[in-house]
Amino acid sequence: MALRRKTSTSEVEIFTDIQHLEYNTQRNQLRIPEYGRSIQKMVDAAILIEDREKRNKVAVTIVNAMAMLNPSVREITDYKQKLWDHLFIISDFKLEVDSPYPIPEKSVVHAKPHPVAYPTSDIHYKYYGKVMEDMIRKITDLEDSPKKEQIIQNLANFMKMSYLTWNKDTVDDATIFKHMEELTEGAVKLHETVRLNHTNEILALSKEKQRDNHVPKPKSRQQMNKNKNNNNNRRKK
Repeated sequence: MALRRKTSTSEVEIFTDIQHLEYNTQRNQLRIPEYGRSIQKMVDAAILIEDREKRNKVAVTIVNAMAMLNPSVREITDYKQKLWDHLFIISDFKLEVDSPYPIPEKSVVHAKPHPVAYPTSDIHYKYYGKVMEDMIRKITDLEDSPKKEQIIQNLANFMKMSYLTWNKDTVDDATIFKHMEELTEGAVKLHETVRLNHTNEILALSKEKQRDNHVPKPKSRQQMNKNKNNNNNRRKK
């Protein structure tokens, strides 16, 4: 006959503790997770305090604890007001205390933003972009003057650069002039004697900018050791 092993008192206590364990899936959702569940419990406990004066003192203590747990909030302008706002949000606006700042309205805090309308206007030439096309059309509002002629030529040069950025191929000035005439509905016609920046000049400038913006990759340990060995060999010679 097999003997049954007696269950020790410590095993019973451990089993009892396991039964009382809380899982995150069983807990209430945190209203502001950045402050953690301890602050949430402190706020929930403060709501149940009947004495208003004591409740006010506890609220100040909780706000100070929130500032310590989330020090990054100090970088915000009027961060103390922000902490008090968070206190009321964590309490689901059930905490009645004397706040040094206006209490935020629940309807405003939980208000959903209005949907942003997606632009439906078409871009005639994608490589120029919507902003550039709008700028070109605005030229017609300017009075005729040497300054206007200079602006037109500058925009034409920018159009040529944008074209080459997308197509990486040569383009003659006549094509740019034609596009500008189309975008302005014939209001702007560049004379064929006008000369834009040369294609090679634009491509060279583009490559130079790419080199300036290029961030060199850090050398690997193998490459660093190789360079170190080469330097040591030179010293020996």
